[in-house]
Amino acid sequence: MPVEPLSQKEIEERLAELPGWSLDDGRLTRTYRLGSHFAATAMVVHVAQVQEELDHHSDLTLGYDTVSLAVHTHSAGGAVTEKDVELARRVEDLATGHGAH
Repeated sequence: MPVEPLSQKEIEERLAELPGWSLDDGRLTRTYRLGSHFAATAMVVHVAQVQEELDHHSDLTLGYDTVSLAVHTHSAGGAVTEKDVELARRVEDLATGHGAH
C-alpha cells in the first residue's frame, strides 16, 4: 500500500501537536538535550526499538548529550507522511516519559 505525502497544511497541523519538532529541508526534525552522554545513548537505543516496531527509520545522530532526528519517508519520494508523524509522536512520548519501558 503506497504511503501518501502530507500537504504543507497537514504538516503544519501535525507540527502544532508536536512541540519542539519542525520542518527543516523537507524533513521533520528535533534535537533533544539529555544532560549526559549515557542518557543520550540510552535514548538512541529506545528510539531504535520504536523504529524497528514501526518498520520506519529516521536519520539519528548522537552527540555528547544530544540526540537529533530527521524523519521523512523514502518510499514517498522523501516527503513527510503519516508514518513520520507517528514516529515523531512515539519518540516524543519516549522523551517525555510517556512511552518509557
